[in-house]
Amino acid sequence: MTSSTNTQLLVFTDLDGTLIDHDTYSWEGAKQAVGKLKDLEIPIIPCTSKTRAEIEIHRLKIGLKDPFVSENGGGIFVPPDYFDFSFDFTKKTGDYYVIEFGADYKELRDTLSEIRREVRGKLIGFGDMSAKEVAEDTGLELGDALLAKTREYDEAFIFEGDEEKLKKSIESRGFNWTKGGRYWHVMGDNDKGKAVEVLRKLFLKKYKSVKTIGIGDSLNDLPMLRAVDIPILVQKKDGSYDNKIDIPNLVRADGIGPVGWNRTILNLLSKRSF
Repeated sequence: MTSSTNTQLLVFTDLDGTLIDHDTYSWEGAKQAVGKLKDLEIPIIPCTSKTRAEIEIHRLKIGLKDPFVSENGGGIFVPPDYFDFSFDFTKKTGDYYVIEFGADYKELRDTLSEIRREVRGKLIGFGDMSAKEVAEDTGLELGDALLAKTREYDEAFIFEGDEEKLKKSIESRGFNWTKGGRYWHVMGDNDKGKAVEVLRKLFLKKYKSVKTIGIGDSLNDLPMLRAVDIPILVQKKDGSYDNKIDIPNLVRADGIGPVGWNRTILNLLSKRSF
C-alpha cells in the first residue's frame, strides 16, 4: 500500500505472544487486521525467535508470502522473485535466498556446555531436551516441538540461577544473549534490529520510500522496535507490558497478544497515522 506520498508501509512482527497467542498459538485474535493488511498489499514480515521450520507452518496457516526473519535475526529468508533486482545473500536453498548473520548452532551448543560448568543453577537447552520434553514445557504439539528443535542460529534454553553471571559468561566468549517470553537465547552477532535494517534497505530499493511498523512483546523484540518508525508493544498474558522496553514514541497496544495487535493495526490504518 502506498499513501499519497508514495510511501510503502511494512509490518515487522514477533510471533509468540504477539501475532499468535502465548498459550494457544492461535492468530485468530488478529485475523481482521491481517486481512486488512493483505487487502492493502502491506507486507507482513515475521521477525521472531522461532526456527525457519516453525515460521513456515505459521506462514502457511496465516497465508503470508513475504520474507521472514528466524531465530532472533540469525537468518533472513526471501522467497524467489520477491524482489525484481539482485542483492547480496549467503546461500540459496530450494525455497529462499538466505542472508545469514547467526553463529553456527553446534558452536552455540558447545559454548552453552562450557557455561553450564561455570555458572551455578539450572541450565537446559533445547538440544538437551527430547521433542516430548519441549512439547511439555512449551505446550506445543509433538510435531511442532520437533520443528522448534530444528535450530540453525540460536539456542533457546531454560535458566534458573545468577542471571548477571550468566550474561557475563556468555559475553566473555564473544556471544550475545537475549530473553523472550519463555526462554533465554544465546546467539552470535545478530539481533532482530539488524535484520530489519537489511530488509528495510531492500524494500527501499523496491518502493523508494517506506515506513516501518514493529510489533513485539518481550525484551528480545527491543532491537526490532528500536529499528522501526512506529514501535508497538502488546500486553503480555497477565495484562502487563514488558518494563524493560521503554523507548521514544513507543505505542502500548490496548490488548494482550493478537488482540492488541489487531486493535492497534486497525487503529493506525483507520487514522492513516503513518
